[in-house]
Amino acid sequence: MTIGTPPLAGKVALVAGGTRGGGRGIAVQLGAAGATVYVTGRSSTAGRSDLDRPETIEETAARVTEAGGLGIPVRTDHGDPADVRALTERIAAEQDGRLDVLVNSVWGGDPLTDWEHPLWEQDLEQGLRLLRQAVETHVITSRYALPLMAARGSGLVVEVTDGNTARYRGSFFYDLAKSAVIRLAVAQAAELKPHGVTAVALTPGFLRSEAVLEHFGVTEATWRDGAAKDPDFAHSESPAYLGRAVAALAADPDVIAKSGRALATWDLYEEYGFTDTDGSRPDFAAHWAEHLVERFGPLGDPL
Repeated sequence: MTIGTPPLAGKVALVAGGTRGGGRGIAVQLGAAGATVYVTGRSSTAGRSDLDRPETIEETAARVTEAGGLGIPVRTDHGDPADVRALTERIAAEQDGRLDVLVNSVWGGDPLTDWEHPLWEQDLEQGLRLLRQAVETHVITSRYALPLMAARGSGLVVEVTDGNTARYRGSFFYDLAKSAVIRLAVAQAAELKPHGVTAVALTPGFLRSEAVLEHFGVTEATWRDGAAKDPDFAHSESPAYLGRAVAALAADPDVIAKSGRALATWDLYEEYGFTDTDGSRPDFAAHWAEHLVERFGPLGDPL
């Protein structure tokens, strides 16, 4: 690599669920590091998904290109094996079989999460739909994308989750989905190790997704005003912070030493030295230990 060459120049990434939130932040930051990024999801200029939000894969892909990479939007239903198989075949054909980074960030489970009731009082079909959308999509995507990495003997898989501990997350199906995603990373790491491919789980802290910003009635430019409603929001992080964590992992030649681990932005900023867009270094685990542990108990040790 010559001086001035972006660290991920020539690399190819697939961000599944790159339409908004953490997925969008990851896609854009991989682009900023020079990667070609396939941005996939169901929300497109051709039509919205059932979430009925305005963000699109085309918009994310344009931001990837503006950041310095190449964004390629491909409308994909990651719950449909045929759709995902066609996607990976396209990547293989266009990139000479190359795929360096796979990010499984499909979620869309917020409207399906019941925070008020225990399992036996929840809508069973709604809960099972959450699991299909948040876990099954990851399995399907890895099933078709991993052969590209295994064949080359290198690559990084990032399973995006919420929390990196065994701590209960407040709702049965939500907890099961986010914990299962960590286990997906563990299992993939074990099976990919002989092929030189790394798999990790990664969590942000208090993430300022588009929906969260709307909830607080702020924008990314005015987000600090949200702390008036919730002091903990002052310790939140932008999707770019999560994206920079993924970009740092993807550029680390020794990343395989982390394979099978559940990681967090608040650990990686210290190791890799990245900051959020405003130059800050949010550390939600430290904030939890200082201000929230008495109310909610320990955050828990990393898995």
